[in-house]
Amino acid sequence: MNMIWAMMLIALGMSGNGEQTANTSSVKDTIATTLGSVMIQAQHSSMKVDASNPPVKLDPQPTTPAIKGIYVTAYSAGGSRMNQLLDLIDKTELNAMVIDIKDDAGYITYPTTSPELLKLGKPQKFIRDISGLMDRLQKHKVYPIARIVVFKDTVLANKNPEMSFRNPDGSIWKNGKGDEFVNPYNKEVWDYNIAIAKEAAQLGFKEIQFDYVRFPEGFEKRADKLKYTKSEQSRSDAVAEFVQYARKQLAPMGVRVSVDIFGYAASVPAAEGIGQDFTKISENVDVISPMVYPSHYTTGWFGVKDPDKNPYQTIKGSMVDTHKKLDPTGKLKPIIRPWIQDFTASWLGSGHYAKYGKIQVEDQIRALKDMKVDEYLLWNATNRYTIGVTYK
Repeated sequence: MNMIWAMMLIALGMSGNGEQTANTSSVKDTIATTLGSVMIQAQHSSMKVDASNPPVKLDPQPTTPAIKGIYVTAYSAGGSRMNQLLDLIDKTELNAMVIDIKDDAGYITYPTTSPELLKLGKPQKFIRDISGLMDRLQKHKVYPIARIVVFKDTVLANKNPEMSFRNPDGSIWKNGKGDEFVNPYNKEVWDYNIAIAKEAAQLGFKEIQFDYVRFPEGFEKRADKLKYTKSEQSRSDAVAEFVQYARKQLAPMGVRVSVDIFGYAASVPAAEGIGQDFTKISENVDVISPMVYPSHYTTGWFGVKDPDKNPYQTIKGSMVDTHKKLDPTGKLKPIIRPWIQDFTASWLGSGHYAKYGKIQVEDQIRALKDMKVDEYLLWNATNRYTIGVTYK
């Protein structure tokens, strides 16, 4: 640690011509990032995981610019559509991609050779050349974010039923869509997902984004009927402690940790049924990404009849509530980087939805800017993004 401080002092004292000044700036950025990573590692290694006692925050990447990104499936990342998506990045203010590394079914999306991951996971060749992909991202100056779907995991549940939720007859419980979940109380499930995150960091991803960091929707209605291992902890504490533990484990690698969370979680008390406490989770991540798609709010939210048809007002209202929830956390407040909508929600029915295009996407971005939120991510499940949008 003393050596790092000495390096910083030397860098701060450097001066000279223009070239030396540019080099000095680069050295300062490197030292700031390194120092932050070392300090995070030091403080986390000595701390017990405790949902009610979040550690002091230090951004492991303090010089990273504001992130404006898009969602990219593994199919797109490993296929021809990637050419179009990189072209979009090259020609606009967008600078990041959120890429599926463990998808919604639970598949690892590239052919890993890690014995630890092969023991519990099931890799696919959606991204056949993961190293080649990382090289392309670097060439196009894309900030790479690895999306890892955590507790919705049909693959792991089938492979290890004892890690899942089981019906009284011993069969694996499924939700209405046929998805299976694994148990957030299970430490082995934690370590498996963090092992995937560590490999993603080694591959070159700068940030790990955890999704489905929760129990199944409506879990409180069936919690007493299903068979699963649990502790005396509340569901919210179990989920928050997974996030804290993950950040502690990933700290030495210098990656940011982010979490996706329901947008309405900022507007309601803690959702104990699914184990999502907006504040507790936010205190333990570098970045929080509330999914504030206007289509996901029902009649009456933020004073509008049809939120999907009022993207500016809906996004602005969601950010008012987000700031109210997070401002009191002070130095534990994470970067707010919402998911916004670039798709048409025709399932809402005639008269209740808008066809989303340039105006609707820009209205959402304008609402964020008016609420002093400079970062965002665009979601389109098919990765077909609106052409001609100004992303400033």
